[in-house]
Amino acid sequence: MATQVVMEALSPTMEEGRLVEWKKQEGEPVAAGDVLAEVETDKAVMELVARVSGVLLRQTVKAGQTVPVSTPVGLIGEPGEPVPAAAGNGAGGETVRPQGAPSRRPATPQPAAAKPPAPPAAPAPQAPPIPAAPVAPPGAPAGRLKASPLARRIAEERGLDLRSIQGSGPEGRIVLRDLDRARPVGAPSPASAARAEAPLTRAPRPAPVTPLVPAGAPYADVPLTQMRKTIARRLVQSIGPVPTFYLTTEADMERVWEAREAILETGKRSGDGQVKVSFNDIVIKGVASALRQHPACNAWWQDDHIRYWAEVHIGMAVAIEDGLITPVIRHADQKSLREIATEARDLAGRARERRLTPEEYTGATFSISNLGMLDIEEFTAVINPPETGILAIGRIAPKPVEHQGQLALRRRMRLTMSCDHRVIDGATGARFLQTLKAMLENPLALVW
Repeated sequence: MATQVVMEALSPTMEEGRLVEWKKQEGEPVAAGDVLAEVETDKAVMELVARVSGVLLRQTVKAGQTVPVSTPVGLIGEPGEPVPAAAGNGAGGETVRPQGAPSRRPATPQPAAAKPPAPPAAPAPQAPPIPAAPVAPPGAPAGRLKASPLARRIAEERGLDLRSIQGSGPEGRIVLRDLDRARPVGAPSPASAARAEAPLTRAPRPAPVTPLVPAGAPYADVPLTQMRKTIARRLVQSIGPVPTFYLTTEADMERVWEAREAILETGKRSGDGQVKVSFNDIVIKGVASALRQHPACNAWWQDDHIRYWAEVHIGMAVAIEDGLITPVIRHADQKSLREIATEARDLAGRARERRLTPEEYTGATFSISNLGMLDIEEFTAVINPPETGILAIGRIAPKPVEHQGQLALRRRMRLTMSCDHRVIDGATGARFLQTLKAMLENPLALVW
């Protein structure tokens, strides 16, 4: 009996999913665990896998469609099994054969008496033909083309042929770094050629993606992505019901600046220059250490109770193409700066490619959001329920301040904490910021 393939809840907060691409076509054999399709959830692009073996009899949801969780999207059954009328596109059952399998229709009986030659019989109805895959140029990777959504978008913008690029990601998937050596197809414009020749690196100050309005049109309506829908819903849940107040302080970053320069220099001398500690990594370490001393800020609001966490899991906001996501560094208070730097860079890279697993972006007990690299001096961040606090980090900039009785230029950084007043009182948040500020102004406290 045929088994329905349903849109699964691939993340804890997923309510609907957009089927990005079918990886198996109608009539193809399927084994349990095979990837059937790629699905865009509210957080990432994830894989929908087969739970049973057989043949993909029908795709009931086409690529590009968005359906709620638990909606049937396909049908898997035995070779030659009729497709139920409700699951097919036509009226009545239809038999789908595996690709390349011979027809099982009985031969047409021959007439008993000799008769004049009859015209050829009409061909038996068959499953819809599956379009042939494009022929890859010599040297291109064989098999199905695998590429991350980000790599596909950038390749399209730059006029690159993905079939001629060798992927270095999992299972040969083409990812962002593989486009470095690629060149546009055909005769691009001088501007496109210049962009193609330049190394493809992520800009330190990414601009938001703005939908383009077609020429002559007064406006353009762009459907919400799954991520943007979730962001909108979560912000309404936070700003409306959560009584939020804000605390701002300013830390002297001269010693942290010097300490980071020393760390980078040590890494170069030891031949380990690839591990680069950022100021964001240092703040993560400082926040995690301060939360150990102020557990009242390391909590979740749970409607009828408060959950105070003994573990410290820091969420770090990462801007991606159409929104943001907060990968989680778990047990951050127990990790060294080197470990935090390595993990943060890996999580941020995979977040931009929409390849995080749900376990990697859920479960934070406190979050940070850093816009300093975008030249923002100070801002307030929105709390991500059920967390009760988030820290907004501004840029490091020299300012004239009083230092040791004299006016001096010192590197300073603004820190603004958003607090859920149902859990964190003003004095509680202020003491947390005092501890964090002291750690940043004396970085030895972070390794003591």
